[in-house]
Amino acid sequence: MQTRLLAALAAASAIAAAPLGAQQQTRAAAPRPTLVILFTVDQLAPLYFERYGDQLDGGFARLYRQGAVLLNGWQDHAITETAPGHASTLSGRFPRSTGIVMNDSGVPDPRARFIGGGSSPASPFRFRGTTLTDWMRFANPRTRALSVSRKDRGAILPLGRAHEEVYWYNWKGGFSTSDYYHDTLPDWVKSFNALRIPQSMAGREWNLSRDPSLYPEPDSTRFERGGTKNAFPYWLPANDSLAAASFGDFPWMDDLTLSFALAGVRALELGAGPTTDVLAVSLSTTDRIGHSFGPDSREAHDQFLRLDRALGAFLDSLFALRDSTRIVIALTGDHGITPLPSSATGAMHVQVSSLLGSFRQAIAARGASASSIALAEGVLTLARDTLAAHGIRADSLLRAMVASIRATPGVLRVDDARTLARADTVRDAIARRWRHQLPADVRWDALVTLRPGTRWGSADDTDASHGSPHDTDARVPIIFWGQAFRAGLRRENARVVDIAPTLAVVLGVRPMERLDGRPLSFILR
Repeated sequence: MQTRLLAALAAASAIAAAPLGAQQQTRAAAPRPTLVILFTVDQLAPLYFERYGDQLDGGFARLYRQGAVLLNGWQDHAITETAPGHASTLSGRFPRSTGIVMNDSGVPDPRARFIGGGSSPASPFRFRGTTLTDWMRFANPRTRALSVSRKDRGAILPLGRAHEEVYWYNWKGGFSTSDYYHDTLPDWVKSFNALRIPQSMAGREWNLSRDPSLYPEPDSTRFERGGTKNAFPYWLPANDSLAAASFGDFPWMDDLTLSFALAGVRALELGAGPTTDVLAVSLSTTDRIGHSFGPDSREAHDQFLRLDRALGAFLDSLFALRDSTRIVIALTGDHGITPLPSSATGAMHVQVSSLLGSFRQAIAARGASASSIALAEGVLTLARDTLAAHGIRADSLLRAMVASIRATPGVLRVDDARTLARADTVRDAIARRWRHQLPADVRWDALVTLRPGTRWGSADDTDASHGSPHDTDARVPIIFWGQAFRAGLRRENARVVDIAPTLAVVLGVRPMERLDGRPLSFILR
């Protein structure tokens, strides 16, 4: 199916594929790159490479076997969600510096207009600072950039506030953008959407892409997808509109995203030289499938293998268009994943209402709004002015709340500003990640960290999840591919914020501000 999707695009765009080997050349000195590609795979955990690496034969295989591979990579911040993770990829900075703290306060923008409808309005107006694209354009204003994803935050945040070509899926079956970037869609986007690929696949079956003997996982467990409709095969709805709306639940969404990216490369002439351009592609289906079925499922296994082949087909087509020796690739994940809560040892749920209910009732009895106490993604905040206006001492209330929360089953620790400032951030990864999370002008009163495997929400929520400062959620692979890098598997630790400064060295451009990351010189030739 991946091959057919890319073949449809090739026919529409008159792309003639050629073997990779025909494009590769051996040169005494690596020429300046004409295209830098960032692949961000949503919820890509290193465990997939560790488990299924010997089954790869596509794009993952090429990057893994020919690139500089760091499986000990980290999103080294506390709220390991999609928006903060994508904001760090090409900025070289933690959420405390980008201002993108969590998904809910990432890219939603009611003042933006989404062109054509079918998605919520979004823009990068909360993003602070610059990214690699800005540094490149400062050095050469002719640099161009394209970023695409199923998710708005996955498309927007790698490029920061840059007014470049940024598109995401609109649930009507095509890609669009907001008026932050365009007033109308370019012709090449309209032409791609006119192919109606999701609608043409209505009723299509998703079954295993390899022989069943290669999948050691059970076909289903009672914890996957809430215990219902959780065994192969799966089908897209037969109705065109429903098929388009459900397309993101299936592996073909990544194929569609890669096909759209390839159409953009051709239409915009990215990487055709002589300048260096940027392509950012965020692939979201691993996250959707991982949440529903968990990382230990047969579905997640098949998704990883399908994405491997989709990436391989994309790279084959790209290298037929552009000189592969002048392309630099970085690949990473925006966060990891904690297994399904029912299958994790000691897993349980903690409800915000249970933690805060009695305290909210107490302040309401004094005339203060219950919303004066807020807890989101572990960040506890008190509306101190409101509480003071009703004669409530915020510090006394906070001490009582912290003592109560610490005694709650499932809670690992509660940090305040004093304990966090005293923490040994070399040995204490959780404290370090919280210190990397919150900007200095974001007010907070306490930070709540749950035990590993425990999650926020009710017991009815059986999806696998992420968002914690624990290693399962923070660990991601980082891979660099191209003539500038020393190939091989490395054991050193690296951070996603190190990607941008490393690419800056390769491209010979200077960051425009102080970074949290540093160049990974040990992988450079």
